[in-house]
Amino acid sequence: MAVINTNIAAQTSANNLNKSTSLLNASLARLSSGNKITNPADDPAGVAEATRFAAQTNRVGAANNNIANAISYSQTQDGFLQSIGSALDRLSTLAIDAQDVTKTGTDLANYQAEFTTLSNYITSAASKDFNGVSLFSGAALNVTVDSDGGTFGLNGVNLGASAYTSVASQSVTTSTAAATALGIIKTAISQLATDRANIGANVSRLTFTSDQLSVLKTNLSAATSQIQDVDVAQESTQYARYQILVQSGTSILAQANQAPQSALKLIG
Repeated sequence: MAVINTNIAAQTSANNLNKSTSLLNASLARLSSGNKITNPADDPAGVAEATRFAAQTNRVGAANNNIANAISYSQTQDGFLQSIGSALDRLSTLAIDAQDVTKTGTDLANYQAEFTTLSNYITSAASKDFNGVSLFSGAALNVTVDSDGGTFGLNGVNLGASAYTSVASQSVTTSTAAATALGIIKTAISQLATDRANIGANVSRLTFTSDQLSVLKTNLSAATSQIQDVDVAQESTQYARYQILVQSGTSILAQANQAPQSALKLIG
């Protein structure tokens, strides 16, 4: 039927062109943004899952930062304890030297001067801190080690323990006093060995946990990417297809708009 007022072919062509144009614009948005999901309506379930993954990824990163700081804290502790170990080694040597029967009172006084200085060094280390947190108060610290807030307790080191503080009250001014001091120093060295072993265990545990979190973060990022990152090669193919549809749709619509003119041939 030849009509003028209603051009069904043109309307159908226009609808198809609108659909193709919408698809072309969506494809262009995906390519320009790099995101497969440019609107929540594109994939509601995917948006929800990607949002959870992204949040967990950020929490894992924060937990790994906490662990890195805890490792630095422990390594700082061990750095001090290494120096204290050297001081205790020297104190034990002085205690043995002071028991030499050929040493004079002047020699013993010189030993005592060094003994006192090194003992004071050990005592002063007890007040050291890391970013305002005491290194040697003996208190355990709970380190957050996962995205759910789980914690690991760092074994504390207490330089205020009697095993260490007793050293400062010792003397090497006599052979007898030096023998007593040697026993106290050996106890301090044993305590130091235990404390360093605990620190080593802390660092080992935290390092393994950090490695685990790094792997988890990588996998979470990969999962998020799978959901929301666009496949450029695939999307480029679709983009080319939609371009052709828009171009052909535009051409067909132009032809459909010319169809009513054929009715003019029936008039006249």
